[in-house]
Parts: sequence; structure tokens; C-alpha cells
Amino acid sequence: MDRRQHRRAGRTVVAIGIVVALGTACTGCSGSGAAAEDVKGMGDPVTTLHRAADTLRGAGSSKATTSMEMATGGTRVTIRGRGVYDYRHRLGRLTVVLPADPTGAAEHRPITELLAPGALFMKNRGAGVPADKWVRVEAASLSDGNLVTGGATDPYTAAEVLRGTRTATFVGRTEVGGTAVRHYRGTADLNQAARYAAADDRAPLAAAAKGFATAEVPFDAYLDDQGRIRKLRQRFSFVNGRQKTPVAVASTTLLYDFGAPADVRLPRSKDIYAGRITADGDAGGGTAEGTAEGTGGPVH
Repeated sequence: MDRRQHRRAGRTVVAIGIVVALGTACTGCSGSGAAAEDVKGMGDPVTTLHRAADTLRGAGSSKATTSMEMATGGTRVTIRGRGVYDYRHRLGRLTVVLPADPTGAAEHRPITELLAPGALFMKNRGAGVPADKWVRVEAASLSDGNLVTGGATDPYTAAEVLRGTRTATFVGRTEVGGTAVRHYRGTADLNQAARYAAADDRAPLAAAAKGFATAEVPFDAYLDDQGRIRKLRQRFSFVNGRQKTPVAVASTTLLYDFGAPADVRLPRSKDIYAGRITADGDAGGGTAEGTAEGTGGPVH
């Protein structure tokens, strides 16, 4: 291939990237080079994102890293988690680390969280809960559907939110953790996600659609060539108990080492705390009281 051919090929690739970035306005057009680049092995962006949760189930399991950022009182707070997830059985285990206080001293011991269909189990929750006991939270009882309460978004539930994708564009190719991925940007609707989600996620997502300041969830999703989520950043608008101004919450989930062992066992009934708890000084600045079956507010 001579230099002129190289230049022509380069211009073609650039043209494809520009047209694809314009979105799906020409989805019905035929013979589009942009469409050919985007659909090769993946399909239309909206359709691809709708099936992301099913693709994770087919992947079996993976390791996961999470972070949740929120601004409160002029301070940006970040809660981080790390663990494993079994997508076939919808079970996960995360160790969640809360931020240090302004002096640099750790305020809390790391919280162990077990993620299960429709439920969240937390150990080292604090707030008067014995150290050897678990707190069980029913996701549907929370105004956010447990998308932010635990300080980490359940990876599979995060993928279920993408079932509500209304608009999406292919931004381009990039890398996440050394893996080639396709970057999509769009907006999902929690009401639509609730309608098409797995049975255990319908009630929590419906609760979130009502409880958040808006049911719209802007996101950036990075999928590998097998359609598996490698990185997902979702932005929620959360209203807590003390202030009427919505708090912006950004949840980022990284998935890697697919096929890694993920043996997650839920607590026995006798190990679950059944008393009342007070969740004060949460990351959003609010206070919530309730039984161990229904707490509220991001953990902090």
C-alpha cells in the first residue's frame, strides 16, 4: 500500500469515529461505515447496553472494585470497596473502606458487605450493632433501592440499570486496565429499568425511581469485545433527610478477572442482628433510625 492509500485509510477511520459519535440518528440508514464499525460484534449501542446484565450472567463471576463519590458540606467524600461477585447466583462480597476523618485517623473499621438478590448484609456496621452480628437490609425498603445506601452499588444491579437505557452513543475505543473496550455514553431511566429487570431487582429499582431526585441516570459504560462491563460510572441525584438540595453521587464499578472464584455464603439467621439501629452522621449528612431490616442513607 503506497502513502496515498495509507492517507485515504486514515481519513476513513477518522470519518467513522466522527459519525459514530453523533449517535444513533442514522440507525435506519444502510451502508453506513459508522454503523459497520459500531455494530461489528456488538450491535446498536442501546441494544448492547440493554443486554449487558445478561452478558455478565454468562460470564459467571469476576473480581470487582467500587468507588462512590459524593459532595457534602463542601467536602468530597469517597467510599471504596473491593471483592468478588457471582453473577449466576447474584451473590457478592465486598470490603468497603470508609474515608478517614479530617485528622487522618480512621473513623470506622472496614465494613464487610454481602450482596444478595433484594438484600444487603453488613458486618462492622457500627451504630450499636455487636461486632459479631450482621445487619440485613431489604433493598426494596430503601428510597434509593440500595444503589447508594451501602456505599457501593451492587455490580449486577448497576448492570440492570442499563436495561433502562433510552439514549446512548458510541464514543470510541479505549482501554481499561489494559483491556480494549468500547466506550458508550448515555442516559438510563430507572422506571424502564424496573420494568425489564430480573424479578428480585424490580421493586428496588422502582423504589429508586421514586426516591431519587430524578429517575434519569447518566452513565459512561466501557464494554469489552465480549460485551462484558469492564467499567461503569453512573451518576445519581440523591436527597437525604437533612437538606432539600440534591446530593450528586457518582458510583464507579470496575470488573476484572472474569471467572475468578466467588464463593459467597450468606449469614445464618442467628448471626443477624434483630435490634434497632441508629445510622447517624452518614456520608450524606442525614440521620436515619429503624430496625435492622430497613436502614437508610449512605453508610458512613
